[in-house]
Amino acid sequence: MKSITINGSKRESVGKVATKALRNAGKVPCVIYGGDNPIHFAAEELAFSKLVYTPNVYTAMIELESGEKLPAILQDIQFHPVTDKILHVDFYQLFDDKEIMMEIPVKLLGTAPGIISGGILRFPNRKLKIKALPANLPDFINADISKLKIGDKVYVTELENDKFTILHPDNTVVAQVRMARAAVVVEDEDEEEGESEGGAVEEATATDAQE
Repeated sequence: MKSITINGSKRESVGKVATKALRNAGKVPCVIYGGDNPIHFAAEELAFSKLVYTPNVYTAMIELESGEKLPAILQDIQFHPVTDKILHVDFYQLFDDKEIMMEIPVKLLGTAPGIISGGILRFPNRKLKIKALPANLPDFINADISKLKIGDKVYVTELENDKFTILHPDNTVVAQVRMARAAVVVEDEDEEEGESEGGAVEEATATDAQE
């Protein structure tokens, strides 16, 4: 998985006054959990743009002024309810021998024949939660839809990989092709017209017999 570097400096004080001063200076207070003790630091708000405002997922390399380099993943982020400015960020430290859980985007491959036939693609699970060692975290989980006809589905069991474990029930649907509502309506109307015509013929036949 690709990584983004965030340069920061350790925070000596974590009180409300110090935190407010950091935010006024355009910096974001942060914490890294997962190690022996939480590490408090601050970084420029612009440093988070590529990590936060993107549909992709990345790990982060936190480089502190002291020379420490800590691999981590974004765990939680708080935004201002009005301005949407980043108020606080929590990270979780990564270790080579320790599995972590993370949501990974699903990437659809191919074109489903069912769509060409007039079906509609549903994509209810655009991200899947997995568990893996940091070195095995993928950028995407690929889902092949090139054989899906109308009514077919792709389940998480079809996306299993030796390098990670998908943390969803086996019956979880990742993508499916459903019949378009318009096609159903047209089909129903055709059936009703057929029934009406058939009824008219029967009525005409009965009238002729009486005459």
